[in-house]
Amino acid sequence: MLSFISVGLGLIPFAHALVLPRQGAVTPLSTAQINSFTPFTHFASTAYCQPSTTINWSCGANCNANPGFIPVASGGDGSETQFWFVGFDPVLNTVIVSHQGTDLSQLYADLTDADSFLTGLDQTMFPGTPGLNVHNGFRNAQARSAPAILAAVQTALSTHGATSVTLVGHSLGAALSLLDAAYLPLHLPSNIQFKFVGYGLPRVGNPAFAQYLDAHLPDLTHINNKEDFVPIFPGRFLGYQHPHGEIHIQDSGAWDACAGDDNTSDLCTAGDVGNIFEGNTSDHGGPYNGITMGC
Repeated sequence: MLSFISVGLGLIPFAHALVLPRQGAVTPLSTAQINSFTPFTHFASTAYCQPSTTINWSCGANCNANPGFIPVASGGDGSETQFWFVGFDPVLNTVIVSHQGTDLSQLYADLTDADSFLTGLDQTMFPGTPGLNVHNGFRNAQARSAPAILAAVQTALSTHGATSVTLVGHSLGAALSLLDAAYLPLHLPSNIQFKFVGYGLPRVGNPAFAQYLDAHLPDLTHINNKEDFVPIFPGRFLGYQHPHGEIHIQDSGAWDACAGDDNTSDLCTAGDVGNIFEGNTSDHGGPYNGITMGC
C-alpha cells in the first residue's frame, strides 16, 4: 500500500505532460441509451457469483435479471483465477463472456506491485501484435482462463448459431475481458462481431494497445462511476492509456460519452479525478443505473 501511495499519488500530477490523450466531444446519453446497458451490467455483476451457481443460472437476483440466459461453461477459483462464465443470451442474440472483479484492496496491489510493468503480448496467443504492451499481471491472469473461455465461446457459437460475442466485467474483470476482446477475434471466424462493456476499468496497456482496440473494436464502452479513481490507474506517466469508449456517470446521475482516449475534460474521469484525493472508493462498485456490483 505504501508503494501505491508514493507512486500512484506523487507522480499523478505529471501524467498529463507525458502522454497526450486524444480529445473529442462530450455528449450526454438519453434515458433509453442508459437503460440499454442494464443487461450487461447485471452480467458483469453476476461474475462475482460462484461458478456452481452460474453454470446452473441459479445465482439469485443477478441471474433473474437475465432469465433467458443459457450457460455453457463457468470456471475459476476466485483466487488465482477469477470466476468466469460463458453462455448465450437469446434476447440479446449474443454469446456473453464475463469475468469476476476483485476486492478493491487487492486491485490496488495488482495495479502497483511488481507485476504492474508493461510487457508485450504473448505472440502465440496474440499473433501479429508486436509492440502492444499490457499490464503484466493482467496479462498473466487472462492467460490462465483464455483456453477454456475460447473453447466455451466456440461451443456457444456453434450450438446457438450465433455471430456475436459480448465481453463484460467490472474492475479487474473488465481488464481481463478487455484482453479477451483482443484475444478472441484472433482465433475465431472473421464474421463474428465483438462488443465490450466494462465497468470501473483500470488502464490495461500502452497507447499502441489502446489504438489497436480503437481500430479493431469500434463497439467498445467502459463506464466510470462518479469519482471512482480505479480508472486513473496505472498512471499515464507509466506509459498506460485507455482506449476510446468512456462513459462517465456524473454526480447528478447524468451519463456522458467522452470521445477520444483518456479525454481530460472535467466531465470525464481523467479530468474529473486528478488523483486519489479527488476520488471516492465507494463509487467503484456503483451504482450503475441503480445496480451495485456483487453477487
